[in-house]
Amino acid sequence: MALSFRSRLEHASYPWVERFNAVPRPLAIGALLVLLGVGVLAPRPWGGIAFLLVAAFVGWLLFLTWQRLTMPERLMRSAVLLLALALAVVRIAPGA
Repeated sequence: MALSFRSRLEHASYPWVERFNAVPRPLAIGALLVLLGVGVLAPRPWGGIAFLLVAAFVGWLLFLTWQRLTMPERLMRSAVLLLALALAVVRIAPGA
């Protein structure tokens, strides 16, 4: 029997989650802050790419934890994901 997409992604993500858990928390938060700083300060296409990386990471974590979250947690994390995507679009799209 074939596994569902969610099951395949969870199994494929397990080694990455284990590696991420092994990283000291201040280092992980620092890396996220660096990416956000690059997103704000870098020139137009590069800033958007940094925000896309943040959005991809947040979306991956949101997908993996979706079934365990309560509705307010889902809404807040979805809002963070949408904000990161909106910032990426603003930083990538040429200004008018």
